[in-house]
Amino acid sequence: MPVGTASHYFTARDDLLRQIDDRLHLRLAPDPDVLDELMKAPKDRALVVALMHDLINRVTRDRTGCLALLELRLEATRRPGLRASYTRSVRGDLEDGMRFHREAGLPGGDETVAVLCLAMLGLIIEHLTLPGVLKGVLPGVGVPEGLVERIVRVVVPED
Repeated sequence: MPVGTASHYFTARDDLLRQIDDRLHLRLAPDPDVLDELMKAPKDRALVVALMHDLINRVTRDRTGCLALLELRLEATRRPGLRASYTRSVRGDLEDGMRFHREAGLPGGDETVAVLCLAMLGLIIEHLTLPGVLKGVLPGVGVPEGLVERIVRVVVPED
């Protein structure tokens, strides 16, 4: 797009990047109908596995959007204004996830959600950027599908 068009809609580069962040979070959010259907299941570890599979499916379907969020993380290391707003955005997502987990009555607490988020982020980064790294490391475990179950089994307490 022409520079003039961009400057008409965005006051500065940080403003543009913040709005990209907002838009990408909407694009990658769970589908309410899918989430409603998943939440009909018992509130146990198996449901957490299903929710994490939904996450992997969403980031795989919108690979470009997820990679753009990873690029924003890197850009935030160089731009203090973006770092502050992106930190608030990611922290808000984490807090929303913790609240959802508690209100849904899923096993584990806030610490479980935080560790699960970090583990899933690592899996997502490997899956989207260097998918060959994890193939064959754990024989008989599919990447990323089988790793989702392993992560949840290790992180989420038994029902």
